[in-house]
Amino acid sequence: MKTFVLFAAALASPVAAHVVMAPAAATAGSYYAGEFRIGHGCGDAVTTAVRIEVPDGVLIARPRPKAGWAIEIERSLLAKPVVSEGKEQRDRVSAITWRGHLPSDQFDGFGLMLKLPKGSSGPLYLPVQQSCGGETVAWSEIPAAGQSWGALKHPAPVLTIEAAPAGHGH
Repeated sequence: MKTFVLFAAALASPVAAHVVMAPAAATAGSYYAGEFRIGHGCGDAVTTAVRIEVPDGVLIARPRPKAGWAIEIERSLLAKPVVSEGKEQRDRVSAITWRGHLPSDQFDGFGLMLKLPKGSSGPLYLPVQQSCGGETVAWSEIPAAGQSWGALKHPAPVLTIEAAPAGHGH
């Protein structure tokens, strides 16, 4: 019974209301396929758009199609071309927006595949803008040193990048 009470209390905490990534961890240099989970609308307003900003170090980002939602992909030029997946790459996806209709009393996931940077580990923050009609909530706060992610009012979703095991060639 105690376990159920603790589990129920955890579900009711403010952290449950944040936009989160699932799974929440991945290996440096790997392809990550996960989703951003939107837990609610803006008050009673319906979510009409979800925009995810892709950090500079991520060169490949691909959205998962979602029935009933339109996808917009924003690109930015790289300072200098790089070779990625065997081809010269001159630009990268800098943001992805899904536009549709998510009632405020429902939740949903927005899928994304990322090629994570090699040689880096630690938190990777991906700010999200949740639009509900005329209102926008920016899930973009990044904790200061020593500050808890869950203590922020509108924390940016975070993916923990773990170092690749020794001898990992990918």
